[in-house]
Amino acid sequence: MRGPGLDLLALMGDVPSLDHAVDNLLYAPVSRLRREFEGLDFHPGHLPWARRVSEGDRDARRELAEAVRACHRLTVEPYWHRGRSELVALSTRCAHLMLEGGIDLLLRSVCAPLVRWRPPVLEAPYPRRVEVRLQGRGLIITPTVFAKRPVSFLWDPLDTAQPPRLTVPALRRPLAGTGPAEADGSAVRNLESLLGRTRAAALQVTAEGCTTSELARRLNVTAAAASQHATVLRNTDLITTSRRGGSVLHLITPLGLALLRTGALTEP
Repeated sequence: MRGPGLDLLALMGDVPSLDHAVDNLLYAPVSRLRREFEGLDFHPGHLPWARRVSEGDRDARRELAEAVRACHRLTVEPYWHRGRSELVALSTRCAHLMLEGGIDLLLRSVCAPLVRWRPPVLEAPYPRRVEVRLQGRGLIITPTVFAKRPVSFLWDPLDTAQPPRLTVPALRRPLAGTGPAEADGSAVRNLESLLGRTRAAALQVTAEGCTTSELARRLNVTAAAASQHATVLRNTDLITTSRRGGSVLHLITPLGLALLRTGALTEP
């Protein structure tokens, strides 16, 4: 393929799970598929497949969906545990900046000097000079761990309802490994002595993000006990809790992540 890449985000949506994203891809309107594919310049050998996808062919869509799943298994899944921890840490830092100095401090702190805040204009790298007016849509700042460019500005000029997205790096070093670094037995025992075995395991579960019911299931305890463990961890600033619809989501904080990195924990 030559020319610009395929915008899978536009076809799969900003959704919380791969399964949901793949469903969106499988049922995307044909008009949207054609619009995404019409600007691409494929190698002649790939033209029949690309044409079938752009026309909404079910089998071709399934092939593309399976390719997306395979790519996720190879390039994202092995690193997601640590990647999510880094994203949570950056999200927490951004929240603290908002509390300290509002949106002005946050925008001045986002990936300087690549991104420059000159009120009321936010300047960011883009392949060509273009001016995007938000017109009340807002701006989504998205930390990334897999993007090849330090900063990207994503927007769809044909969809004026969706807010543009500014992606900024969450990492200053490459991800490595599939989880927390291995530690010797003494480090594990020290952490469990500090928090207790079950509560230390609860801290590890929140590194991936979890609801209270998920925490209870992973720890093999009652929902009430899981809620109590979460309360203790939250009161000591090791995790944060936010409401998502009818449930609550627990996420590890930078302090909790630093404590977790003192040793690898085994599943309870």
